[in-house]
Amino acid sequence: MISPEPPVSTAGSGRRDGPASWTAALLGSTHPGPTVVVTVLAVVLGASSGLPLGRLVLLALAVLLGQASIGFANDWLDAGRDRAVGRTDKPVAQGLVSVSAVRRAAVVCGVLMLVPSYALGPAAGTAHLVLVASGWAYDLGLKRTPVSVVPFVVSFGLLPAVATLAAAPPSPPAAWAVAVGAVFGIAIHFTNVLPDLDDDARTGIVGLPHRLGRTVSGVVAFAALAIAAVLLLSGRLGGDSSAPGLVAAAVGTAVTLGIAVVGVRLVLAGRVDRTLFRLIMVAAVLLVVQLALSGGTVVA
Repeated sequence: MISPEPPVSTAGSGRRDGPASWTAALLGSTHPGPTVVVTVLAVVLGASSGLPLGRLVLLALAVLLGQASIGFANDWLDAGRDRAVGRTDKPVAQGLVSVSAVRRAAVVCGVLMLVPSYALGPAAGTAHLVLVASGWAYDLGLKRTPVSVVPFVVSFGLLPAVATLAAAPPSPPAAWAVAVGAVFGIAIHFTNVLPDLDDDARTGIVGLPHRLGRTVSGVVAFAALAIAAVLLLSGRLGGDSSAPGLVAAAVGTAVTLGIAVVGVRLVLAGRVDRTLFRLIMVAAVLLVVQLALSGGTVVA
C-alpha cells in the first residue's frame, strides 16, 4: 500500500520552482530512456512490416503514450518505497513532482493511448491494450511474486504483433519475432531489477530475480540476450538470403553476443549496477539497427 502523500517540499529536495522544471520532472517519471527505446523499436518493427508513414506515426504515438503510462504508474505506485530507500533517480522520491500529478498523468496517458491504438484497427488496438495492461499488472503487484518476469515476456512478446497487426489488412507476426521479444523481455526485467535487490528486499519486493539471487539472475539476463540475438539471426536467415542482409544480420548478432559476454563478466566480477541495464538498452538499439539494415520483415 502506498503511504499518504506528503506535501511536496522544496527544502533540501533540489527542487527548482517554475513550470519548466516541473514539466521536466514530470517527464522524468515516464522513464524516458526505456520509453524512447521501446517506441523506436516499435517504429522499426512497423516499418519492416510495410506500414505507411501515417500508420507509423499512429503506432509511434500509441506506444509512446502506453510506455509513458506504465512509467508514470511505476513512480506513482512505488512512491512510498522509493522515498523509504532514498531513490535519487525518481522525481517523486526527490519531491520534484507530486504523487497525485504522476497518478493523473498515468491515467490520462493510458486513456489517450486508446485513440491511436484503435485507430490502427481492433486487432492492433487490443494487442497494445493487453501489452500496456501487462505492464500495469507488474506495477500493481506481480513484481512481488515468483512470476514477476511474466509481464515482460507478455509485453515484449506482443510488441511485434502490435506492429504487424497495425497493417491494413492486419498480418500475424512471425513466430521468431514474438520469441525474440519475449526472451528480450527476460533480459530487460532481470537487469533492471538487479541493482535494486537489497532496497527491494527492505520494502517487501521479492520477485523472481530476488529469489534466484544476483549472480544467477545476471547470468540468466545476458543468456537471454544471447538467445534473442540468435533467434533474430535465424529469423533473418529464413527470410532474406541477400548478401547485404546476411552481413548486417551476422554483424549485429556478433556485436550483441559480445555485449552478452561483457555483461556476464561484469556480473561474475560483482559489478552489478545500472551499467547492466544500459548494456541491454544498447543491445536493443543494435538489434533494431540490425533488423532495419538487413531489410527484414517480422510478418509471418
